[in-house]
Amino acid sequence: MASTDYGYGPPAHTAPREHFFPPVLRAPFEGRAWREFGYLVLSLPLATVAFTFAVTVTSLGAGLLVTFLGIPVFAAGLAGLRGFGALERARARALLGLDVAAPEPVRSAPGARNNGVAAWMGGILKSGASWRHLVYALFHFPWAVFGFCVAVTLWVTGWALLLYPLWQWAFPMWGGVEGLQLYGDGTHNFYLDTPFEIAATSAVGLVLTIATPWIMRALTSVDRLFVAGLLGPSRLVTRVVELESDRGVVVDTAAADLRRIERDLHDGAQARLVALAMDLGLAKEKLAKDPEAAARMVDEAHGEVKVALQELRDLARGIHPAVLTDRGLDAALSSVASRCAVPVTVEVDLDRRPAPAIEGIAYFTVSELLQNVSKHARATRASVDVWRSADRLMLQVGDDGRGGADTAAGSGLAGLAERLSAVDGVLAVDSPAGGPTTVTAELPWRG
Repeated sequence: MASTDYGYGPPAHTAPREHFFPPVLRAPFEGRAWREFGYLVLSLPLATVAFTFAVTVTSLGAGLLVTFLGIPVFAAGLAGLRGFGALERARARALLGLDVAAPEPVRSAPGARNNGVAAWMGGILKSGASWRHLVYALFHFPWAVFGFCVAVTLWVTGWALLLYPLWQWAFPMWGGVEGLQLYGDGTHNFYLDTPFEIAATSAVGLVLTIATPWIMRALTSVDRLFVAGLLGPSRLVTRVVELESDRGVVVDTAAADLRRIERDLHDGAQARLVALAMDLGLAKEKLAKDPEAAARMVDEAHGEVKVALQELRDLARGIHPAVLTDRGLDAALSSVASRCAVPVTVEVDLDRRPAPAIEGIAYFTVSELLQNVSKHARATRASVDVWRSADRLMLQVGDDGRGGADTAAGSGLAGLAERLSAVDGVLAVDSPAGGPTTVTAELPWRG
């Protein structure tokens, strides 16, 4: 039997109880506040150990530089601080939800290949990450002391005052009179015992308890900057790695394009021209004996010449279309849209042309996306929008097809995303099952 709701019990979609309270009131009871409090409390002992170790190693290493022991002491100290940095990154990940990647590994110093220890020490001393760990140990210590004092004082005081009605009875009696009399007439007691005083104390405690999580959040924001800025990978090194990866993508893409051009020439225009030459040779032989057959063969060869010329034009357009060079993106994309299997509206809003390389990438990006629309989308219409946003060139291709496009599916969209990333571009695909599909590409302007 189907159940019937007669209004008894809670509604089916009742919001959780905590949602009735604003975030400012829920903050003291959420796990994030307690995790941040734990982070600030642990910072003091850990920062003290790291600071003491850093100062000791730095002083000892500097003092021993007059001997051969100074360099090994410095290297061992920096290696120890890198290990401490790994602990700090793990602590930030567990308590602050801050995921900072490990810095670049130590690379052996050149010229010391025959001595593994010397190469390792040279790599440690020449690594910028090692010295950033030293800076972290030295400068995080005073901040850790400040954060510990503020967090513990406010957290303990706030909860103590908020819960004052539960423990105020624990004050001892003094000579049979409640509290310690500060004045001879007994008008003032040492502790707060009237209902108004108890309520006011709890109110002050409530304010402190509510405000403390937000203060701790501000304090841990500085800790986040310390960890991310000093214990993570160098931005320069990260950028170099990205550029090396992008260079590999560009080289692979260029090689693939050259192979495609060679294959198209070999299988298309070249094959037709070879066949054309053979047909013309046969026509030449039959010219005297059978002029009519020779004329038919020449006519067929003329048709093959037209097809070969069209293939060469298509191939040249695939390398770099002349209309793009002469008239820009608006005309070039309109030409691409006219060859699409579905009607396409093109809107280009650019005050001037971007860099030629970026313009070419934008053209081929839209061309490939419209080819996907023609082959796979089963759409009835599509649209292309191009505009400039600050120093970025924005492209958006949409269709009303079946959707389901995904860059992670190993399709052509994945390769397109890689080619865009090689020039600091981004490809975003919004294609739910059933459609519609919207693909947005973002490229640097570089005009």
